[in-house]
Amino acid sequence: MTAAAESLQGRTVIVTGATRGIGRAVAIHLAREGARLALCGRDETALAEVAGLVGESPGAPHFTQAFDLAVEGDVLAFYRAAKEAVGTPDVLINNAGYNSRKAPLTEVTGEEFDQLLAVNLKAPFLLARECLRDMAPRGSGHIVNILSTVCLLSMETMGAYTASKAGLEGLTGVLLKEARPHGVRVSALYPGGTDTDFRPQARPDYMSAESVAKLVQAVLTLPEDLIVQGITFRPPVESNF
Repeated sequence: MTAAAESLQGRTVIVTGATRGIGRAVAIHLAREGARLALCGRDETALAEVAGLVGESPGAPHFTQAFDLAVEGDVLAFYRAAKEAVGTPDVLINNAGYNSRKAPLTEVTGEEFDQLLAVNLKAPFLLARECLRDMAPRGSGHIVNILSTVCLLSMETMGAYTASKAGLEGLTGVLLKEARPHGVRVSALYPGGTDTDFRPQARPDYMSAESVAKLVQAVLTLPEDLIVQGITFRPPVESNF
């Protein structure tokens, strides 16, 4: 007998970095699928705009909170508040990513490096830890870490960002093994070039954020007897990368 596909209807999903790009598209797409959302981002105005968009969807209620993921206390406070507002999460999507600038390693300051690690590595660790503590006793859940194809390359001027994402990649591999005995699934996604405002110039030849959101939704709704442990996806222009 073929296992049935999962449904997002009524499931509680945390999405970080929901104010723009992939995170924004994911939030809107999952709300249309009936998910209950807990969203965060640094830009309060942009977050309010997204809240208005997902508020029109059938998965309400939703919860939003603007704060800096680099601040550990604020990350943990968000998690507690999200649980109180929309319930223990069924899904965590660690999407938020930060890169201050492209620069050779000789020009990267210690402060810049610390900030990148705080947002791109420590915050996902904190949220994954808290989620796993709640998901494990229940015997179900799904943690999705949005990585990057920089993990598969060695790109000049992207050293600090690559280090933070590669660190999250290593953490994800261990998390997958530690979560598996408890029935909690862990997926690592490696998107290639995506046309978002994360880039200084538009790239219409790259993937759209909406297309990436559809893939995220597909990963979350696969039959329960299989899991995407890691998937790399790119726009056709990068097919020979």
